[in-house]
Amino acid sequence: MSASADISQGVTAAVITEPLPDLQLQFLIQLLDREARSSLPITLTLAGGILHGDVIGHEEWKADWARSLRQVEGEGANLLAEFPETVDQGLGEIGAATDQGLPRWIHLRDVTLSFGTVSPVSLALWRGRLADVTGWSLGRPQ
Repeated sequence: MSASADISQGVTAAVITEPLPDLQLQFLIQLLDREARSSLPITLTLAGGILHGDVIGHEEWKADWARSLRQVEGEGANLLAEFPETVDQGLGEIGAATDQGLPRWIHLRDVTLSFGTVSPVSLALWRGRLADVTGWSLGRPQ
């Protein structure tokens, strides 16, 4: 047996692992994805701080994102409005949009980010990986 044959037999496929998202949060997002224009106030804990806003479904976020991209000025700005749909089509073609039918991303509107001693930051839209959410609660801080 040659040395190269010995090496090839010992090689295994790389496995990419990531933390598992909260199953109940995935189901909540899946429910919002079914109901257009629905939203719920939510507070998320992330490794660096707290984020709160209204959780919305993917299609609602995509429509809001496309609207905000239409406001961008300059050459090529008209291409940006089609970008969210183009991304979804590409992901669908390679099968990376969902994992076993459950969402892997969370989308929020009217967001406030609070990280440490830095002043809170407000954003119109936010998208994050569900595996990065360490805790959550319905409602916003008072």
